[in-house]
Amino acid sequence: MAKLTQFYQHDLVKKIGVALVSGLVTALALNFFLTPARVFQAGATGVAQLISLFLQRFGLTHGDLTGWFNLLLNLPIAYLGWRKLGRSFTLFSFLNVVFISVLAIVLPVHALSNNPLMNAIFGGVLTGAGVGIALRFGFSTGGLDIVSMYLAKTTHRTVGVLMFAINLVIILVAGFGIQWESALYTIISIYCMTRVVDTIHTSDQKITAMIVTNHPDAVIASVSARLIRGITVLPSRGGYLGQPNTTLMIVITRYELYDLTQATRSTDPQAFIDILNTVDVVGEFLTSDQQDEKRQHRRLPDQTAPTTKQP
Repeated sequence: MAKLTQFYQHDLVKKIGVALVSGLVTALALNFFLTPARVFQAGATGVAQLISLFLQRFGLTHGDLTGWFNLLLNLPIAYLGWRKLGRSFTLFSFLNVVFISVLAIVLPVHALSNNPLMNAIFGGVLTGAGVGIALRFGFSTGGLDIVSMYLAKTTHRTVGVLMFAINLVIILVAGFGIQWESALYTIISIYCMTRVVDTIHTSDQKITAMIVTNHPDAVIASVSARLIRGITVLPSRGGYLGQPNTTLMIVITRYELYDLTQATRSTDPQAFIDILNTVDVVGEFLTSDQQDEKRQHRRLPDQTAPTTKQP
């Protein structure tokens, strides 16, 4: 029990560290590339940039207030994530938002390049990296990432494509309200971001995990508690020492890889995990919605079980 508690504490620290790194990368993209070139980031941060710029134009504010508006806009979106995507996901996503907002406020707005195309490309790549690594560890950078994740579960589209689609309004507002050159560079930046996100967060790609363990029952129980996937149990033997062991074969998506490795390592730290690319799967492979439905059935009592009266 002590080892398990220590493992989850380590996992918590790791996720907080990832949220900090993701927030730093995103804030650097914002203050050093996008904002100086008047190129707008995707999602709520882009909306925050537009609001801050419009208020400055009308003389209502002095200085960039993107970080403050980003924090404010994410409050109602966090409520959606809390209701639809889970508490852990929402808490770490909002923590990431706090890191992004605070760092955007603290860091100076300084252009590293006078070339708007370079600013758009590098700003988009850095933003995509910040979003992608957050999604790989089970949370997001907040804003429309949460909306995209929710829509991805219901429409089965890739997260990157959905981000690009729902950010069209930011491009149009930038074009009509600022200048069309800014809108065009924003398109380039958002496109770079979506490509990087889909490269890092390839949730629709399936992989096969081969887990060699000496504690198969514990590993199966731990994995099944997190994922609803079929597991094939194969008796095996180590070639070096000749000791018997068990190989577990499971097909998952890349998005589920983090949960699989954490569930395995928490019960058997010495387990060996081999990850193989899977070309295609023929047969039943549950979507995230189907898994959620089965989880709900797990919690329901067995209505068909016979009841006996106590004397």
